[in-house]
Amino acid sequence: QAQLVESGGGLVQAGGSLRLSCAASGRTFSNYAMGWFRQAPGKGREFVAFITSNGGSTYRDSVKGRFTISRDNAKNTVYLQMNSLKPEDTAVYCCAVRVTYSGSVYSPNQYGYWGQGTQVNVST
Repeated sequence: QAQLVESGGGLVQAGGSLRLSCAASGRTFSNYAMGWFRQAPGKGREFVAFITSNGGSTYRDSVKGRFTISRDNAKNTVYLQMNSLKPEDTAVYCCAVRVTYSGSVYSPNQYGYWGQGTQVNVST
């Protein structure tokens, strides 16, 4: 059974960096676009970044210039490098596979195979 497992979260001070990983198992997703989303306490799931199978990327405005999404298809893994972290980046970060193209890339409804998430806490 295919699944995604995120790792790399933790506690970091504002201005610090973390690198999240999303490792796929059970099948290869090298031909699929992938996304990172996050959910803060009391808020809905929000789009963070997206990468196509060929490496093209899209980011939410608040993380542009600070976050970088990448992938290593040989390792069946997607990464999210997060620099200059801010307290408002605190959330559970999840990765997912884009499984349908019926709507916006920013909508969680376009994605499946959600991982369990990894917690990122940014202190002041």
